[in-house]
Amino acid sequence: MSFYSYKNEGNPRCPGRIGFEGLKKILEKVCIQVNKVYDSCLQQETLSDVRIVLTEVKGRPTFTPPLNFISCRSTTTKGKLINTRIDRLPDRPNFARVRTKVEIPIEVIFEDCEGRQGSGMATITVPKDVVLYVPDESVIPFQLESIVNAVCVSGRFIPGETFRFDVDVCITIILKIVAKVELLVPSFGFCEIPPCEEFAESVCDEIFSLPLFPPQLEDVLDRKRGGIRIKEEESEED
Repeated sequence: MSFYSYKNEGNPRCPGRIGFEGLKKILEKVCIQVNKVYDSCLQQETLSDVRIVLTEVKGRPTFTPPLNFISCRSTTTKGKLINTRIDRLPDRPNFARVRTKVEIPIEVIFEDCEGRQGSGMATITVPKDVVLYVPDESVIPFQLESIVNAVCVSGRFIPGETFRFDVDVCITIILKIVAKVELLVPSFGFCEIPPCEEFAESVCDEIFSLPLFPPQLEDVLDRKRGGIRIKEEESEED
């Protein structure tokens, strides 16, 4: 089963929400190595009529034009940063002007006039000029990273000797100043990794939940008395 399988519900050694009482179960302070995000910003925009040229075209040896654009989207969440320049702002201590170009690889799906489908790779380059908090120099260096997503909403084929399209694309870019640090955090101890829950129809769950042996009369009477006591306590509280 997974952390969040219903069969693993209530396991205190797995991830989940905690209340104030849960904080009392913290066992230790531990030092972990992580990428700490010092600052981050998100920008979303729609770019129209972006010219792209396909490479690594797959499908058939030849396609009969005109081509019909079907779809395109990014192939990774990590953008490639080129020509990055970070200039500290004299009038804003600890902040800097961050200029870079974010390359987003995309895969384009198309078909020719005879309905034969193909695909190819392209790159969309988006310039960025933003202000971010940039920490002072240290032994462990910081770096600029990006998370990207691109989805085309439309596109049209541009006739010629190459596979060219003009596309309208929705772009999401997150820029982050990160550094690998050793962070001290409270810990509940190691995670308990539950066994995987194999997919299967639950036709036998009801049968397997039956007791191994038939109940005795005393057990039945005890359960009934227990039920009566609970009802009496609920009535008294009301």
